[in-house]
Formats: sequence, structure tokens, C-alpha cells
Amino acid sequence: MHPVIEKVTKEVIERSRDTRSAYLARIDAAIEQGPHRSGLGCGNLAHGFAACATGEKADLAGNKKANVAIISSYNDMLSAHEPYKDAPALIKEAVKEAGGVAQFAGGVPAMCDGVTQGQPGMELSLFSRDVIAMATAVGLSHNMFDAALYLGVCDKIVPGLLIGALSFGHLPAVFVPAGPMPSGITNKEKARARQKYAEGKIGRKELLESESKSYHSSGTCTFYGTANSNQMMVEIMGLHLPGSSFINPYTPLRDELTKAAARQVLKFTALGEDFRPIGHVINEKAILNAVIGLLVTGGSTNHTMHLIAIARTAGVIINWDDFDKLSRAVPLLTKIYPNGPADVNHFQAAGGMGVLIAELLKNGLLHEDILTIADQPGMNSYCQEPKLMDGNLIWEPCPPASLDPEVISTAEKPFAAGGGLHVMHGNLGRGVSKISAVAAEHQIVQAPAIVFDDQNDMMAAFKRGELEKDFIAVIRFQGPKSNGMPELHKLTPPLGLLQDKGFQVALVTDGRMSGASGKVPSAIHMCPECADGGPLAKVHTGDMIYLNTLTGEVNVLIDEAEFNARVPAENSAKGHHFGMGRELFGGFRIHASSAETGASNLFVVD
Repeated sequence: MHPVIEKVTKEVIERSRDTRSAYLARIDAAIEQGPHRSGLGCGNLAHGFAACATGEKADLAGNKKANVAIISSYNDMLSAHEPYKDAPALIKEAVKEAGGVAQFAGGVPAMCDGVTQGQPGMELSLFSRDVIAMATAVGLSHNMFDAALYLGVCDKIVPGLLIGALSFGHLPAVFVPAGPMPSGITNKEKARARQKYAEGKIGRKELLESESKSYHSSGTCTFYGTANSNQMMVEIMGLHLPGSSFINPYTPLRDELTKAAARQVLKFTALGEDFRPIGHVINEKAILNAVIGLLVTGGSTNHTMHLIAIARTAGVIINWDDFDKLSRAVPLLTKIYPNGPADVNHFQAAGGMGVLIAELLKNGLLHEDILTIADQPGMNSYCQEPKLMDGNLIWEPCPPASLDPEVISTAEKPFAAGGGLHVMHGNLGRGVSKISAVAAEHQIVQAPAIVFDDQNDMMAAFKRGELEKDFIAVIRFQGPKSNGMPELHKLTPPLGLLQDKGFQVALVTDGRMSGASGKVPSAIHMCPECADGGPLAKVHTGDMIYLNTLTGEVNVLIDEAEFNARVPAENSAKGHHFGMGRELFGGFRIHASSAETGASNLFVVD
């Protein structure tokens, strides 16, 4: 094991000793009570299986057969979740054939940041994660189940499902992916059209035509944003079937993998001899595997919050310093847009997760000794890929090496020596920066600040031609307590265009960027946030800021006494708390924790 990974692992285990022990004690107490249906009163149980077939009622009346809960994020408006339409029927039939019963226990909301980007609805996005976690708990609260299958893909959905699943840590769990849509136009073509639109060189009709050629069918978007980072993360923690993350929807292999996931979870219930509750599967090493996977693939910065919240639900305490230490120790091994031209279908064709995991294990960069949902525990089971042979689902060893070294490289010849995600620190607070897609010449910027309290104000300034110069955009009051911490990906095309024109530009904010954030240097998630009086609220337009993403420095270059004496500004942006349902989330904003502690409203640790 790499010495830095070993050291960080020991630190996390020690830091989490009390909280992890308390969590395990809670779920072990639930396990000792045995299958919960036996404790329900007759009226309770009758309500629980009233809609079941006669045979299923007999099966559920005692504890003869396991009952599997299905929790799904299906809706048919969003491409990533539309493929789950047929999954419940496939699952129920597979579970029945394997000797169990499955019930659709509950649906969870699934919103798309791609639809709400730059719109009022985006201000519900981050908090939807906690809503999904709570909706998952509601679905499982009927105490009818011996195991659960979780169907979700995108941004906040998988973290929310994981938090909910871990709150029912006494139940075995398998996560069921839906897969990416087939490749459309290249991501480079898509980005070029967006910049042309920002310049006014093409109109809305041409832009919509380009976007529709990129986002064109069922499945996740094919770039490597938060959705596909989710799939990588869940597989590298051992909650997907090996090699199942990036198989396209509506293919025979995808359907067989869904049915296999249903059969798999039945093997691990307390009614059998190989009990694997999710609270035991997800431990300190599994969480750190997810962090490592995020870093070596150049994944979404959103997971610097989500993984912290997920881990805390399981009693595991990780922090941004852990991300930073690991990022400086592990190499960048993949180039998937926005970190390169390839999409996730190219990644899958190059060998996918099996080749990546094998490379990490070979070089001591991943914990092998974790409990997983594969037949044989341990990450070595994930160095294989699923195939259909004469209509039967089998697993074969993954290719011995990457089939495209321009997409998946090796530890000996990485794309970068570090993982490309650094903690930022200085007199403007603490934040994070993703540099895996930022060219070397743009990783250090010193320029005067231009301060905005609303992303629309910056867009208006850009359209007026006022930003044709070197500057660092300071977008304030974008944290969880201010307005729900919306993504600011809408700002990427104009900033990218200005950078292409030769101007030195960067972004500093207490808000988020998209999981697809790319070539513009930034310091995001800055803490304390402005609503808590964070130092970013003291910055004035014209103040010189020094941003060094390599060393992690982010400082305003004015006299310390003068800066400390400044009174933090009040938020000048109005109208962010009402309309589009935002008034319903006032309590979430008030009680949100900091980005560094997961931006959560959930009391996940006593």
C-alpha cells in the first residue's frame, strides 16, 4: 500500500473511532432484532402486503422468504432515469425466480442540474440530496424488508440514496446503475458551439441543435461530471456488480445486469449464511477508495461535499485535508471530458473500471481488503467485466492493459503526477480547486477582483463588454445558507472565451461549479461562506487577488490590518428565497452546515 494512503487511512480510522463505533452499535442492535416483519402486528402486516398476490402474502406472513425493497429515482422527463421504467418488473421477476419477494417501496425525486443550470430551480439542487435521503428513509420505514435495491444515477440522487441506505445500515444493499446514453457529437464540438453562442456568432436555434445532438437519448450524459463520477464511486466502493457502471441502457447486457443485481442482494440477507449489511460494507477503507477513485479520474468537485456527508452517515469522519493529501500522492490516470476529449463510452471501450481498478491495485493505490457485493469479497473481484455468452451473463478477466492509453493510462506514465484536486487556503478562507482540466499556464493567476453577488450580474457585464481584461470574478453569497449553493456552470462559457482571448481570468466563490467544470482556474466552496461573515464578503472590486492552484494559495493582496478592519458586505442580490418552491427550503438554508462538513441538514452523527 502506498505510504500516504496507509497514513491517511490510519488517521481516518483513529479520527472516526468513536463515531464509527456508535454507528455500528446502532445497526448491530437492529440486526439482533432479526427480520423486522415478525415484529409487526397483524394489522400492520396486512397493510404491508395487501396489494400482493396470494402466494406472496403467504411468503411474507412469516420469515420464510426475503422481501427486497426497491427504491427508485425513475421519472421519464430525465434521460438518466428514464431507463428505470422497466426495472421494477425485471427485478420482481428475478427475485421471485430466486426465491424471494420484491416490493416497490418508494420513489425519490430526481432533478437535473442540466435542466436547471442558471435557473431558479438550481437553488433546490444541493438540498434535494437531503430530501432524497429522507424520502429513502420513508420508503424503508415500514419495516417490511430484508434487503434493498437502489436505482439512481445522477448528481444528488446517488449521494442521497447512499445516505438513506446507510441510515438503514442493517439491511444488505445493491445499487443498480442505468448506464450512459450512446455517444453523440463530441464534447469539443458542444463546447465550441456554447462559446460561439456566448460571442453572439450563432443563435439559439443553432445552439439548441448542437445541444440536442449531444443530449439525444436515454441514459446519463456522456461527459465525466457528477453523474458518472457517482457511478465510478459506487463501483469502486463495491456496491455495484463488477463492471456494470457504464453499460448502455436498453441493451440485453444492461437488462441481465439488473436482474443479476436483484438475485445478488438475496444472497446477503440475514435469512442466509452470507449476511452483508451495507453498514458493514461501507467502512473507512471503502470511503477512501471512493476518494481515490475520484482523484485518479479527475472527477466532480461536488463529491468533496457529498462524500463527507455520506461518510458521516456511516460514522466515518473525513475532511478536505484528506482529499488534499491523497491528491498529491495519487496520479491522474484517465482523460475523460472535461479532462480530455473522450467520453465515458470511450472510457468503457478502453477497458473501463476493470482496467482502472486493476492498475490501482497493482500499484498499491487502492484498498483491496473491503467487503463488497461481488460473490468473492475484495476489490480483486472488480478486475473483471460482464459479458453475455449464449444469452447467459458471465464475468471474464478485464483486458490486461488499457486498450487506449490516451484514455486510461498507467501509474508509470500518468497524465499528471497528482490527482488534480487541491484544497485552497489563505486569507480568503478555505475551498477546493479542480486543476485536472486546467492548462499549466493558467494554474496561477494574479489579477484585480470584480465582485458580483449574483451570477446574472456577471453575465450582464460580460454581454456589455465590460470584462475584456484580466480579472478574477468573485461571486459572493452563493453558499448553502445564502441561496442553496447553486452550481455556477453558466459562467464557464464566457470565462472560457475570455481566457481563449488571452486574458488571465479565474473564479473565486463560496458557491459550486458543475461536476463538468473545466479549463478555468477557480477556488470554490470557500468557507466560511459569506452568509456567515466569511472573508470573501470583505473583498472589494479592484482588490488584487493571488490564486495559485498548485500550492493551494488564495489571498487578497492588501494590508492585513486594513482587510481585517473591513465590515463584511451584506448580500445585494434579491429574490432568491421565493418562487419555484424555494420558499419551502427556508429551514434547509438556515440549518445547513458548511461545505467542508458536507453542506448537510441531516443530523447524521450524534
